[in-house]
Amino acid sequence: MTETVHSASLAVFPGSFDPITNGHVDIIRRGLSVFDSVTVAILVNQEKKPLFTVDERVGIIREVWADEPRVKVDTFSGLLVDYATRVGASVIVRGLRAISDFEYEFQMALMNRRLQPHVETVFMMPAEKYSYLSSRLVKEVFQLGGDINGLVPPVVLRHLHDKRDGAQ
Repeated sequence: MTETVHSASLAVFPGSFDPITNGHVDIIRRGLSVFDSVTVAILVNQEKKPLFTVDERVGIIREVWADEPRVKVDTFSGLLVDYATRVGASVIVRGLRAISDFEYEFQMALMNRRLQPHVETVFMMPAEKYSYLSSRLVKEVFQLGGDINGLVPPVVLRHLHDKRDGAQ
């Protein structure tokens, strides 16, 4: 009988998460069902004008996942595969909402494989009820006064209201 050696598997789930949505939360939960831990890696992109600062996003995501020690939150800039290698992750998790996401994500996965062959990309689909959801859409609907209950965690809704009302 051959003894199996289990090594802890770490997956990196990258994105801007401005803000984190229930679609993201769903992908992280699915990731936790496959991997030992998931690091939510927030891309620091100076070109974008986010609603929440990087530090605010880190804090919000940590608050959402406060009861799950297998979820870590970090930031990175530069190449994702270099970040994944640096933190010891062998997998990048990407969510696919629709066919329109696939071509871009497929190209990125192939480029990442070329750059770091030991890092795999795993595509996960969110629950159907989140298949149309994006941070951009959530922000737009919220800013126009629409109801986003059920689309973001309650923590995010509170921070959005605070931001709009000038409390932060």
